[in-house]
Amino acid sequence: MSRFRLLVVGFGLLLPLAVCDAQERELKVRGDKKRVGGDGYWSYNDLPSGVERAKESKKPLLVVFRCVPCEACAQLDEQVVERDPGVRELLDKFVCVRIVHANGMDLSQFQFDYDQSWAAFFLNADMTIYGRYGTRSHQTESKDDVSLEGFSKALSGALELHAQFPKNKAVLAAKRGPTSDVKVPEQFPSFKGKYGAKLDYEGKVVQSCIHCHQVGEALRLVARSAEKPISDKVLYPYPNPKALGLILDPKEKAKVKQVTAGSAAEQSDFRAGDELVTLSGQPLLSIADVQWVLHHAGEADTLKAEVVRDGQKQPLTLMLAKSWRQREDISWRATSWDLRRMTLGGLLLEPLPEDKQIELKLSSDQLALRVKHVGQYGDHAVAKRAGFLKDDVLIAIDGDRSPLTESGLIAKLLQTKRPSDLIKVTVLRGSKTLELPFAQQ
Repeated sequence: MSRFRLLVVGFGLLLPLAVCDAQERELKVRGDKKRVGGDGYWSYNDLPSGVERAKESKKPLLVVFRCVPCEACAQLDEQVVERDPGVRELLDKFVCVRIVHANGMDLSQFQFDYDQSWAAFFLNADMTIYGRYGTRSHQTESKDDVSLEGFSKALSGALELHAQFPKNKAVLAAKRGPTSDVKVPEQFPSFKGKYGAKLDYEGKVVQSCIHCHQVGEALRLVARSAEKPISDKVLYPYPNPKALGLILDPKEKAKVKQVTAGSAAEQSDFRAGDELVTLSGQPLLSIADVQWVLHHAGEADTLKAEVVRDGQKQPLTLMLAKSWRQREDISWRATSWDLRRMTLGGLLLEPLPEDKQIELKLSSDQLALRVKHVGQYGDHAVAKRAGFLKDDVLIAIDGDRSPLTESGLIAKLLQTKRPSDLIKVTVLRGSKTLELPFAQQ
């Protein structure tokens, strides 16, 4: 390599097998290695060599993990790997590494929202973390979460922190999480014997890959196997600030674009135009940095913030009420597919439209979720075997008609039921009311 850059791009890894044709995925993954790894700009799937180059050059590291076949964030990924003029000069100031698998990933070092399809770390060569980049709140759309402009500003912010290092090392310590009980993903109980530490480019490369979302699934399986209620922190990882009414601008580092009326953010006196400089004492480079702090917040908490408002620094306190995480919607996450297996027998649910509720004489304050899809195979076909059909309307769970979203129902069942517990679901099918019981998994 003629120049040193460490941008680890690619951890996001591959989508669930049903999403893309297997042959197409093979071509995409192999093609990415040839296209991106062939010109020597990126240290491709080789973090150790990138770290050594960063030490020699005294440049910071930019570590990005990418799900190659995933459509979400594909535009940003393409702009970065092709060194768009908007970030080219900044990228040249980093050592760049691209990684397209979770195999062998240090789970103590690289902790982030594993439902991401594109996630970046900014680090010192000693692996001190300056910040993170990459946010997602939709299955495919990413324009409200990431942008080249926002990424460029995060790069600049990382370079500023690097220039101050090691004087700021103590402040940055909180950007690394607790040591993981599992060192690397292939050591999870559900993965043992199935995956190695690297991709098998000599064989079936896609089948040898641990997908990023599978790491999140494995973490939840560990919690589920303990047969205890799964905590809000596990169910709602890396909460989006939107859950608190804090809408951040994806084209900035951490600038408030809008504050939702009546929200925790409004009650905490945040205003549109505020630039978040620190949260819980941590410098912020992106929305993902805000999510990192929120992920480690308590069930009810107060977070000290510093903002720039009208050119002046001002302290604020973000108030988190009990159960604040439950405002999050987890239904968009790839990992929710496995949660549906555990709790809903493989059903995919959607809100029943208001006109249909009126037609079926259902009140607006009761449960009304329509079956959009019934899983057909294996453990995802439990509901099918119990007799559920597409367009059935769920109106009660164990006799409880309290209104819930699909996300809320999944969470409730995970926190009140254990594997093998029976749930009794009341559904409307046309003009008939049916009881369809099935066991949790």
